[in-house]
Amino acid sequence: MKHSLQLKLSQHLTLTPQLQQSIRLLQLSTLDLNQELEQFIENNPLLERVDPNQDEVAPLETSSYTGDGEVSTSATTTPTEESSEDNSASEDIWDEAMPSHAARDDNDEPDFPQQDAKEVSLRDHLNWQLNLTQLSLRDRTMVSLMIDALSDDGYLTQSLDDIAAMLPPELEIDPLELDTALKYLQNLDPIGVGARNLSECLALQLEAMPVDTPCRKAALQIARQHLELLGSRDYNKLKKLLQCDDDVLRGAQSLITHLNPRPGSAFTASDTRYVVADVIVKKIKGTWVASLNREAMPKLRVNRMYADILSRNREGGGQQLASQLQEARWMVKNIQQRFDTILRVSQAIVDRQRRFFEHGEVAMRPLVLREIADEIGLHESTISRVTTQKYMLTPRGIFELKYFFGSHVATETGGACSATAIRALIKQLVGAEDSKKPLSDTQITEILAQQGIVVARRTVAKYREAMQIPAVTLRKSL
Repeated sequence: MKHSLQLKLSQHLTLTPQLQQSIRLLQLSTLDLNQELEQFIENNPLLERVDPNQDEVAPLETSSYTGDGEVSTSATTTPTEESSEDNSASEDIWDEAMPSHAARDDNDEPDFPQQDAKEVSLRDHLNWQLNLTQLSLRDRTMVSLMIDALSDDGYLTQSLDDIAAMLPPELEIDPLELDTALKYLQNLDPIGVGARNLSECLALQLEAMPVDTPCRKAALQIARQHLELLGSRDYNKLKKLLQCDDDVLRGAQSLITHLNPRPGSAFTASDTRYVVADVIVKKIKGTWVASLNREAMPKLRVNRMYADILSRNREGGGQQLASQLQEARWMVKNIQQRFDTILRVSQAIVDRQRRFFEHGEVAMRPLVLREIADEIGLHESTISRVTTQKYMLTPRGIFELKYFFGSHVATETGGACSATAIRALIKQLVGAEDSKKPLSDTQITEILAQQGIVVARRTVAKYREAMQIPAVTLRKSL
């Protein structure tokens, strides 16, 4: 076999580091973007955030955002000699600095750092009450073991036999003692804690009510014996078993539904997640206009001290510093382009969903990513990245940009109706129905058909379940 050299030409797409960074930043949420920036600033001393409390310093070279995704650069001079000598002076490349806070009055109280309150767990709360009792050490030990066996909702997840097996045999624990210890636990706050099932939990709360509470006796009987019938809304059978009329049964049902089925939930630590709106929509002179949320836009600048060092040592060994300067400028430009793209996509969405802002969900029109992509000249994948975890603040609430996109259902007139609008209609129909004779999925389908919207019964059921609306049997009331 003879070896030879051949020349072959081919084309392939290569993503530059700047483009890769731009794509990554585009798909980040505002909170994730700030975390990404903090990591970048930590590794690159050339980039820094604008301090809101710092007096604005005129830079030697200012790059401003022109609104079309480009950065224009112009040379400027420092206004005062004092500013030019300040080592903290910086090169602004992102918007104007935030205004400094007003000067503090001498009589103002000093600001102390706010400290988060310590969260008290359910077990801490119960043990604190246990230590205030006059129980013997033996009884407190048994109650403490039961407290450790509680779930986060306040239920006793282990049987008394299992708890007895955990105690040393030499204590010779009598089953009656464990029953007594359980009663001690169930008398602690919150009421219902230490219950072994839902029925016992509700019964404990009903027993703690005054004896003369209306319908308390019927509610206790339901909680202890007929909770499943109440859940299935079998009111006729309940009235026969309780030998009561509609008013008593209605009162008992009201008592039970106002109880807390999870008494320990108030002590469960909640992971609060905040949503920061990227875009704000307002009606200005009869036109709905989208604008960027200035509070969500990071304010960055290149540290002028390092930039000056680099300019004085261009012929020296400042290759790493020059590379970091270029990366800092890439970061700023990509962030500018990110917000510019978000604004363009948001305005295109607002233009197509004007009826939603005027009339609500029932006026939502069908919309797909391709429509927005064709209008602003971007790829569908880019629109998908822009609309993920980006939020729009409107007079009707805050929505993710993806909320405005949805499939369509054909109408009898040959048009199309948005799935969001159909869900809103179903919600309206259920909200206006007679609770004694709620609408079935078949009846809702027929009502929609009368309005020219042809959907299958299973589609109505799917939309209803997605909105967490119970089935017809569970919506029936007395």
